[in-house]
Amino acid sequence: MIDVLQQLLGRLHPLVVHLPIGFIILGLLLQWYDRKQNQYSEVIAFTYLCAGIAATLACITGYLQYIGEGYSFETVKWHLWSGIATALFSFLMYAKFKQLNLVAFISKVPVIGLSIIFFVLISFTGHQGGNITHGEDYLVEPLPNSIKSALGYDTFEEKEITLTEENWQDALIYEEVIQPILNNKCVSCHNPKKAKGELMLHSAEAIINGGENGEVLVAQDTEHSELFSRMVLPIEDDNHMPPEGKTQPTKEEIKLVGAWVDAGHPFEGSIQKSKLPKELFVSFFPNKHDVDHPDIEIPKASQDSIKAIKAIGVYVDPISESTNFLSVSCINQSSFSDGDFEILVPIKNQISRLDLGGTQVTDAIFEMLGTLPNLTILKLDYTKITGEKISLLENLEHLKTINLTGSDFQQKLDVFLNFKNLNKIYLYKTQVDPTGAKSLNNGKVSIDYGDYQLPAIASDSIIY
Repeated sequence: MIDVLQQLLGRLHPLVVHLPIGFIILGLLLQWYDRKQNQYSEVIAFTYLCAGIAATLACITGYLQYIGEGYSFETVKWHLWSGIATALFSFLMYAKFKQLNLVAFISKVPVIGLSIIFFVLISFTGHQGGNITHGEDYLVEPLPNSIKSALGYDTFEEKEITLTEENWQDALIYEEVIQPILNNKCVSCHNPKKAKGELMLHSAEAIINGGENGEVLVAQDTEHSELFSRMVLPIEDDNHMPPEGKTQPTKEEIKLVGAWVDAGHPFEGSIQKSKLPKELFVSFFPNKHDVDHPDIEIPKASQDSIKAIKAIGVYVDPISESTNFLSVSCINQSSFSDGDFEILVPIKNQISRLDLGGTQVTDAIFEMLGTLPNLTILKLDYTKITGEKISLLENLEHLKTINLTGSDFQQKLDVFLNFKNLNKIYLYKTQVDPTGAKSLNNGKVSIDYGDYQLPAIASDSIIY
């Protein structure tokens, strides 16, 4: 029972610790406000008395948290001693404003001098608490590496993953892909100078050696490979890595690390040798500047035509200030049907993005869509489209993305084989078998079936 009470009181520390901070800041602000009239000495004294009592409670709960949570003394010592000093100084300030001559020299020290010392002390104490919670470099982490170096902090230059359509298979799986991910997201806390949990991730040898809890990689077993399993924990979980407040890996990076572990975590050899599929690496290919519209110049659309379209509730917006291409969306016009397409004809050359999701269009719309020469992104999600006439879009040389999520699409995937520059198809919640092909035309066209699921880990079975 005593242990339970100790842990309970210890965990109140993050709540209690903010009370003395609030009282001290209030006291300092009152001093500044009352610097000429000197009418609120009693109020200021009472504020600092409250600060002293709250700081004492914070010290007690902090100490209980320290012995109950297993922190090392080296980790907490500066925060602990400065916290005690803050509590004592609060009572000292109380005595100063109450004009209690308990310590003779205090009456000779100017209030402004004591106030400056007090502010520095509370700032230092709070900073040390932040170091314990978020790591020693939490305050400077957002700064550029040049400034961090000037301040004496270790820096780790980000390593860029440079893959292209032409060279991705020849890239070294660890040195050119996995190591940059770990370097950019993990090595700042796991390196020879700062090995949290006695784990270093700066080299293959260090990764294999593991940390204080043993190995962090188990070949072909993501569930028992802590290097991966901690990445997929909820970010608020204490065991999630990188910890909250640090730059998090992207979902593509996490997925790639998991696939690498499942492939036996090879430290040598190329991507091709690892036999990992292309879709894991496509997101690391350089983005082309013409993803959303063709790289050509066209005249502006008639403003009268745009106003007429907007009048029926259809959004028409310029894609950017540097182009005359337009984005057209029926997001708030669910009644839009095949017959309404006629109003879009005057701006057909300027339409690059077209969102007909959730509308009443049918397969008859494909004949009309085929007249949009610069169509690049087409959304037909949650419509009655079956795809029966989708081949009518084959000649749209700029069409790159088709979203058919939630539609009645039911055609075989080979209907897309003759599309000239198509590279992404969304088929989540359609009648297409989601276990089918993930790409077409030798990986040129990526097929997204959605319904992403991370692999199950042991902690998923824990009932809180």
